[in-house]
Amino acid sequence: MTGPEHLPAPLARRIALAAQGFAVPRPATPVGTRQLRATAERLAVVQIDSVNVLSRSHYLPFFSRLGPYPRAALDAFTAGRGTVFEYWAHEASFLPVRLHPYLRWRMAAADSQAWGSMTRVARERPEYLSALVERIRRDGPLRAAELGETRPDRPGSMWNWHEGKAALEYLFFTGVLTTRGRTAGFERVYDLTERVIPAAVLAQPVPERADAVRVLVRTAARALGVATETDLRDYFRLSPADARTAIAELADAGELLPVEVAGWGRPAWLDPAARRPRWIRARALLSPFDSLVWERPRVERIFGFRYRLEIYTPAPKRVHGYYVLPFLLGDRLVARVDLKADRRAAVLRVQAAHAEDGVDPVEVARELAAELRLLADWLELEAVEVVERGDLAAELSRAVHPLPAARPAV
Repeated sequence: MTGPEHLPAPLARRIALAAQGFAVPRPATPVGTRQLRATAERLAVVQIDSVNVLSRSHYLPFFSRLGPYPRAALDAFTAGRGTVFEYWAHEASFLPVRLHPYLRWRMAAADSQAWGSMTRVARERPEYLSALVERIRRDGPLRAAELGETRPDRPGSMWNWHEGKAALEYLFFTGVLTTRGRTAGFERVYDLTERVIPAAVLAQPVPERADAVRVLVRTAARALGVATETDLRDYFRLSPADARTAIAELADAGELLPVEVAGWGRPAWLDPAARRPRWIRARALLSPFDSLVWERPRVERIFGFRYRLEIYTPAPKRVHGYYVLPFLLGDRLVARVDLKADRRAAVLRVQAAHAEDGVDPVEVARELAAELRLLADWLELEAVEVVERGDLAAELSRAVHPLPAARPAV
């Protein structure tokens, strides 16, 4: 019996990038629903986040992999039309609708899986939940704001829901409700699941929890390419016990291959179908919530890139900025930029730019400037402006605003 395969760290990095969709060029033709669907299927989980200083996060992974695409096309794609659905996977996320049956065990375990005011209102006011369901059944989709309830005064809390919102969220967690879409202000529009999820999907038998978890771990393995146990369970936020059992069963079946990656210092697992590219020629800015970088220890292990989101860090203590995006060039994370879309001024503001050690700042600045211009155009902003903060800022400013060529002497 042979032992685990040994993978060089650069190969493991390329495998991970290929699994996430960065081994193929961006489409040369206009992007439509087919490419959006293929990307959503490849990633399996697209995290949602409400921060809009640059763009809502779920738009960015598609841009990173596909380049400019009509954002209205993604709105239509995610608007409860039976292709993807919204649920708690890796935080709030969009997922291919085929995964709906494999998360029903989580829906059924809402009383132990959900949190805070959701479970309290379900426990104390079950009749209120029933009334909300009947109202939606009778009157159609509903936003929490339409309930007219006052939010509690809890400054600094991101979960200061009124009881109506908590009740809707509990019903969402249990799968009784799902989202019909979101408003322009990013508010969920709740509807009965039976009116959103295709009947053929709802008619599928509910898998046993162990069978469902095995599918989720296999899905994570395909999306990650090569991964540790922690990586695999983090993708769908599974418990250690569930994930370990599923990994052992998948390994016994040959659906996960044990590997040792140089420098990782822990066992890892390889998707047998993972691509092993000889090179990666990617260029992309990555949302802080992109599945390539959302697990920070994995980012450090694969890229040697220490990444922290500093949104909740007081401004004087921030090192790199408020909304910082890593910059992928080739197969390395070579820089990070703090970005803001100043929509009133129609400017993409680079509030800080920092290069990683050992990179060529001129090359990185040139490639980053090109990607920033592409991003600005996609966001319908007219200019890119660079604030002189960070060790890459001066070079980036020169790349964004090159001096005009000197006129020949007469």
